[in-house]
Amino acid sequence: MKKNNSLKMNKLLILGIIFLFGAIIAQLTHVTLFTKVDGINLTEFDNNRIKTKETLRAGRGTIYDVNGSILAKNVNSYTVIAYLSASRTTNPKNPEHVVNKEETAEKLAPIINMSKEDILSLLNWNTYQVELGPGGRGITELKKEEIEKLDLPGIGFIRSTKRYYNMNNFASSIIGYARKDENENINGEMGIEKQFNAELCGIDGYKEYQKDAYGYQIPNTPSLTKEPVNGHDVYLTIDNNIQLILENVVTNLTNNYEMDWVTISVMEAKTGRIVGSATNMGFNLNTLDDVKTYLNPLVSFAYEPGSTMKIFSFLAAMDNNMYDGNETYKSGTIQVDNALIQDFNGTGWGTISYNTGFSYSSNVAATKLGLKLGNDRLRTFYKKAGFGSKTGIELPNESAGKIAFKYRSELANASFGQGVLVTPIQLLQGLTIMANDGDMIKPYIVDKIVDEKGKVTYEGKRTVVRNVVSKANAAYMRDMMKDVVYSNLTDARYYKANNITVIGKTGTAQIASNGTYLTGKYNFIRSFAGLFPYEDPEYAIYIATKQFVGPISAVAKNTATAIEEIAKYKDIVEVESSVDKTKVIDLENYINTDVQKTVESLNNLGLKPIVIGDGANVINQSPLKQTKVLKGNKVFILTDYKSVKMPNMRGWTSSDVIGYCGLLGMRYNLNGYGNVIAASIEANTELDINAELSVELGF
Repeated sequence: MKKNNSLKMNKLLILGIIFLFGAIIAQLTHVTLFTKVDGINLTEFDNNRIKTKETLRAGRGTIYDVNGSILAKNVNSYTVIAYLSASRTTNPKNPEHVVNKEETAEKLAPIINMSKEDILSLLNWNTYQVELGPGGRGITELKKEEIEKLDLPGIGFIRSTKRYYNMNNFASSIIGYARKDENENINGEMGIEKQFNAELCGIDGYKEYQKDAYGYQIPNTPSLTKEPVNGHDVYLTIDNNIQLILENVVTNLTNNYEMDWVTISVMEAKTGRIVGSATNMGFNLNTLDDVKTYLNPLVSFAYEPGSTMKIFSFLAAMDNNMYDGNETYKSGTIQVDNALIQDFNGTGWGTISYNTGFSYSSNVAATKLGLKLGNDRLRTFYKKAGFGSKTGIELPNESAGKIAFKYRSELANASFGQGVLVTPIQLLQGLTIMANDGDMIKPYIVDKIVDEKGKVTYEGKRTVVRNVVSKANAAYMRDMMKDVVYSNLTDARYYKANNITVIGKTGTAQIASNGTYLTGKYNFIRSFAGLFPYEDPEYAIYIATKQFVGPISAVAKNTATAIEEIAKYKDIVEVESSVDKTKVIDLENYINTDVQKTVESLNNLGLKPIVIGDGANVINQSPLKQTKVLKGNKVFILTDYKSVKMPNMRGWTSSDVIGYCGLLGMRYNLNGYGNVIAASIEANTELDINAELSVELGF
């Protein structure tokens, strides 16, 4: 019986094996004969299993200034990695992993700005490899070469690209910045980088191929490649030389005085091209570690402008045939409903003409004109002059401002720049009216965009927005703006510059806060809107400071110096016709040259070199290259000094003092008018550049 049972069991087992084997054969036959099994396309599955798609990154476009100087570009960057596994080394005489962790950490620490202890902690991880971050991430080619010279076993690099800004915080609010996202794509997040991100990015390509077990392409197998299209290059209207002049103004003011913010911009008044714009609200674009705001004051700050708005309220009266400059009125105060409007001195100047009232910046004069015009006419003209709407300049986050007033007291305030909100770019646009016979010119900041084949895909151009006033009224206002500066009646007199006639209007506006106005000596936005030269304005300039703790003359004198330097650089200095043109010299670039040879060269040209410091090489100069100077003028040469001796400044102009201190980054204080008659630091003594220099001016 047992034998029969055993035979039955063996037969069943054999039959089961035969059935299972048959099922396998059937399945293999099905798989062989059919491409789709259980809803899965087997051919497609197999191809995908051994295929890979590699992204070919498009190069991001470069940003240039108008002269072709690079402002932003892509550069190679590297991440330092340490191979920790001994399995990587095949030849003990040539180790390919970190052998001496103590030595490796000690030598790398000062180069990648990490402590030895932090690096050592990473090197002790139980892993195949490790990134040495954060200090070892995003290092430059030079840092990489410095590490390679150490010849440390087991140290390698992963290459990638990053956005690099050649001049750190130079024009940072304009250029903006771009950085990598989680997918390693570089995207613009501010300024031109953001506004033209699509053009700068380009289009990534790809390579699709079959790979082996090690990830390499299998020989003699087909591949599909789509080449990337590199991003377009953007050329700005910014002129590096003018930008540097404006950056120096900001540096001088912020080094010497406290303030919330300052912004200064210059525009070609005939074309609308923005050639420079600087602010203390900028930051280092390479580190992003000192960001105060991600907004650009030029287009995003909307505030009550104060008396610079009188340019346009007086123009409104002219345009509506309601202005007689010789008509007189009683200055001092005027009651408008429940509001008492006062001139800035509280008492006025008696009975004066409206033209004189403009020179004195009389609030009463502006109020009387505003009331005569009425809400509709004044509002209509303000909008006609570009206020209350965006200019359309090629920058992100532009504010439209606000032109809204209803009651008589609000109308009065609007006539002298309170209760309305405007931006610096709107005021610059408005100034073009006086420079173009009544036509208003749209501002722009992109000169052109060029694709990788050299084709110009976008080109900025002069655009007339509309005619705002007659040619006669534009000329009349130019004369009135000249009187503001040269009548010596107000602080506008400090904006006078040497060898160039500046016209303009100052503004002092209270700062609105929680439905009221701040009080206190420094709680104002002080500004100047100007044009130069007077005869045929080529440039518009606007500077504004908020809560500036110091004399407004300091802001004015720095601005005047900037105007002088721009005028010299652009060869629009007004010189007497009797001046021998052979005495006008185009200054060369002396940066990175030998000090002694530079001094000899300047002396041979008939110029007066002032050497700052005891260094052997020139690291900066003032005035800049291509500036036109007259024989006998000073040229300041900053050296790579270890020590500096105080020069004898007696007889220097205020511009000389500002230029000298600006190169050193030294704080200063100017008292009086004229040339230097005394200084707080004795000549030929060792100079502490962290000290403050006080200078007395006189005649």
